[in-house]
Amino acid sequence: MTSATSSSDKTPSFEMTWGSSTSSGYCSEEDSDSEFEQYFTARTSFFPKSRKANINANVKKDEQIEWGKQELTTADVQQKVKEYNAQINSNLFMNMNKDGSYTGFIKVQFKLARPVSVPSPKKGGSDAGGRRTSGVKRRTSFYLPKDASKHLHISSRTSAREVIEALLKKFTVVDNPGKFALFERSERHDQVYLRKLSDDERPLRLRLCVGPNEKLLSFVIKENETGEVNWHAFSMPELKNFLRILQREEEEHVKQIVQRYALARTKMQEALAGSTPG
Repeated sequence: MTSATSSSDKTPSFEMTWGSSTSSGYCSEEDSDSEFEQYFTARTSFFPKSRKANINANVKKDEQIEWGKQELTTADVQQKVKEYNAQINSNLFMNMNKDGSYTGFIKVQFKLARPVSVPSPKKGGSDAGGRRTSGVKRRTSFYLPKDASKHLHISSRTSAREVIEALLKKFTVVDNPGKFALFERSERHDQVYLRKLSDDERPLRLRLCVGPNEKLLSFVIKENETGEVNWHAFSMPELKNFLRILQREEEEHVKQIVQRYALARTKMQEALAGSTPG
């Protein structure tokens, strides 16, 4: 990989370095009779399953970090860029631009619990008789590889929202960018801290202020869990798919409850049959 080149263009440029495959968990179903688009979420669940308490016991969300609030002069930036480049053992350098901005790389780790949607491969545009078939938008969903990560080349002007949009574009993910959020992750005093970045925060500025140490600061993209589901952000096929998932989960829960009570009833009847009246 070559180091970033200087540019005074205010429009952030993005480059992706690929480090893992996106084929893990891939699933498709071309014969579905969905009228508009297709979604396949074979192992997704609408309601999050309860996790063991000790998994997230040391995770502190929305911890206030002061790194990005430092006021830096041009001389400060130049010095920090020099110090940053001296600490890294790769060619992922930061570079100063003539206008005072700078470019560099950030590593973003994917921590997605749900599948993402991409356009299905296009098929022939005409039938056996030579007539043009009507275009039907189809989507195929798959799970990104666990703990997949990507290096993104950005500028100091690139916002957290632009980072999310660039990552989705590189993967040709067609989901609404509003479904995702960028988090900063840090490890301090044997505790893990997560803080959701606002849309206008500058990730490369945080990277520069903290340095290249991934334990002190790393970036994670996750589902945007706001507590309230924004149903208007989903398309009609997605909502229909959620309803199917809800129905399957409801049927499974009912089945488990019926089995539980049937087992309890059987044990009670056995106890009654074996007991001595008195």
